[in-house]
Amino acid sequence: MKIICFGDSLTRGVSLVKGRLRIMKENYPSFLQSFFPSDNEEDHVEVVNKGVFNDNSDLLIERLEKDVISQKPDYTIIGIGGNDCNFKWDEVAKNPNQHHEPIVPIEQYLENVKTLIFSIKNSGITPIIMNLPPLDPVRYYKFIAEKFGPSISHWISSVGGIEHWHGLYNRSLNKLVNELEVLKIDVRTAIKDAGDFIDLISDDGIHLTSNGYKVLSNEVYQQLIRMMNIKKGTV
Repeated sequence: MKIICFGDSLTRGVSLVKGRLRIMKENYPSFLQSFFPSDNEEDHVEVVNKGVFNDNSDLLIERLEKDVISQKPDYTIIGIGGNDCNFKWDEVAKNPNQHHEPIVPIEQYLENVKTLIFSIKNSGITPIIMNLPPLDPVRYYKFIAEKFGPSISHWISSVGGIEHWHGLYNRSLNKLVNELEVLKIDVRTAIKDAGDFIDLISDDGIHLTSNGYKVLSNEVYQQLIRMMNIKKGTV
């Protein structure tokens, strides 16, 4: 069986380590692979990491055929949204009193997710949606203010900033998935319930630590096993 993990830097395994963004060996697809037995050839599971740093739902559609459909997996776990609801902070810093839209407006984001789901389904692959992991807004704002300057603070306070949009996109994604009756894995709640964000979310406030990725992957594994058992009729 083949599982493709399809998404952005949270799928790829990026974390802020000692002030620099790095790709972690301890990413969620690698943890997920380690949870499946490696000595059973009959029930062998291959987990493939198709996460790309800074991707959004527009970019996932562009590489859907190459990275997913042509690979013919059994399951594809889609994790996308954090970059869609983010902003071009350099433009916000230059014009903090102007109106700014998220990088991918929410209507387009939801349409993109629908396109991904239907394209994957129509190719005989089972899509699974992973919702947005939580962020740590205080550390995130500190991170972007250090990078782009304090002029963004006024704009953030007036519109709710990434925390508002992040929650809105996640709620809208959950609603869409429920309406379409698509399989979903709630990693957001799992990480919130797992402990202190200092231990689970890296210093940029948005990427996960090794411990955070392990919590995420454990939830993915548990839910995958449940879904597979239901499909086999063993539950």
